[in-house]
Amino acid sequence: MIEDNIEFKLKNRLSELDTLYRNLERLGDSLGLSKKNTLAINLSLDELITNTISYGYTDNLDHWIKVVISHEDGLLIICLEDDGIPFNSVVEPPPDLEIPVEKRSLGQLGIHFTKHFMDDLMYERRGNKNSLTMIKRVQND
Repeated sequence: MIEDNIEFKLKNRLSELDTLYRNLERLGDSLGLSKKNTLAINLSLDELITNTISYGYTDNLDHWIKVVISHEDGLLIICLEDDGIPFNSVVEPPPDLEIPVEKRSLGQLGIHFTKHFMDDLMYERRGNKNSLTMIKRVQND
């Protein structure tokens, strides 16, 4: 049976990334995604969710990050929703890759790679929630 839509929630704990990997692997296998596309999606979501868990909350309470992935007409539509502090990764400037690594400030590379791997990114703040939608073309897999 081909599963082309999945939805799950992750607690704001880094240990939850295993659940992310398992779900992405299952979806990739079900849709017959190339290893290259599966890796790009995995790296992007890992980066964004790790950032949310690490920097998105100002308390030590449990929070949930909702992940919804659907496949239609050769496109993967990936939606992340969290109740963390407002953060629009879409408008983050690219890092200066000309600066030697040892002189660069930490961060920004993951968001840079996500923008590179995805075909479109859209951010919206809805009430007290961040909503990030990513589009990835996968029709040639």
